[in-house]
Amino acid sequence: MKTVHLFSAALLAIFLASSWAGMAETLANPKPDWDHPRKLVIQLDSSDVKKMNLVLNNALNTQKFYGNDNVKIAIVAFGPGLHAVLKDSPVAPRIASAVSMHIEFLACHVTLEGLHKTAADLLPGVTVTQAGVPTIVERQLKGWIYIAP
Repeated sequence: MKTVHLFSAALLAIFLASSWAGMAETLANPKPDWDHPRKLVIQLDSSDVKKMNLVLNNALNTQKFYGNDNVKIAIVAFGPGLHAVLKDSPVAPRIASAVSMHIEFLACHVTLEGLHKTAADLLPGVTVTQAGVPTIVERQLKGWIYIAP
């Protein structure tokens, strides 16, 4: 009986290894590199901590998959999502870590005004953009891939 379980486990390991190897072959040309990085713009529009963490996980996992030099990631915070990039953010340490890993954070100026906040209320490394949704639209028109987790 143990032999059957070991054999099944070995087959599963081989299958998973071959599946992962096959995934690398599915990368589109040009392959991502310094000159041709993948570019993602990710929407952050929720004040829910689980959603904030989901967005951060998506960004960091994508960066890990492609490699830091092979991907550019911008997270655009607007509406209730702006709370993620304020100094009192429940995910402030994760934002700081992501900024240090060259993930770009953009805060919607329109939302800042609506919350009676200024750029001084933002975490270090977060920049202000005039409006969140148009920023996403313009990035898409420049070839960035739009992600809305």
